[in-house]
Amino acid sequence: MGTPQKDVVIKADAPKTLLLDKHSEYIESYGAKKDDYEYCMSEYLRMSGVYWGLTVMDLMGELHRMNKEEILTFIKSCQHECGGFSASIGHDPHLLYTLSAVQILTLFDSLAEVDTEKVVEYVKSLQKEDGSFAGDKWGEIDTRFSFCAVATLALLGKLDAVNLEKAIEFVLSCMNFDGGFGCRPGSESHSGQIYCCTGFLAVTNQLHQINADLLGWWLCERQLPSGGLNGRPEKVGIVLKI
Repeated sequence: MGTPQKDVVIKADAPKTLLLDKHSEYIESYGAKKDDYEYCMSEYLRMSGVYWGLTVMDLMGELHRMNKEEILTFIKSCQHECGGFSASIGHDPHLLYTLSAVQILTLFDSLAEVDTEKVVEYVKSLQKEDGSFAGDKWGEIDTRFSFCAVATLALLGKLDAVNLEKAIEFVLSCMNFDGGFGCRPGSESHSGQIYCCTGFLAVTNQLHQINADLLGWWLCERQLPSGGLNGRPEKVGIVLKI
């Protein structure tokens, strides 16, 4: 028996062209509205939000419209003594936001603005004996953090600072029978984790270790009649997964 398929219905009057001017205007103004409810509620992921916004602006050729000096000041204020970066001022450092900070600094060619040696030491301190990485000092293990670790180190030219052999071994142990990857060994395949694990394997020159045909088929099955993609079977498609 087949399973019901969940999907969205796209309105007939939905825009069919990409409104680049409106996109850039929205992103440019977003950080200026510091009293907005949305701005306050996104404090817990601000560093990554800044990176996402800058990336979109760069893709649209509008990066020059962003306040580089204000952003660099914010980033420097979020680096902790341990070397890691937090999502916002006064928050705890985490690998997710450390990667975002390094990505922003790389985008602006401004890595010299922070202590990169401390960043390397922070990433190194979060690797466990089995090769996995914790997201922060509290110890949550997830393949997302394996990707964040190697991506950060690769941007800093310091991939040799950690045990890559064990790190690769851990990520490969999270590969499932369907070709996908989960957050830990035995966890369900998810497109978000697949992005992180294939990214990890690309950075570490290990893409040959995956079953490309099997994984490709699993990913193709994520597309729904609307054209959207879901993260795993029987879920509604969302833009995040595209």
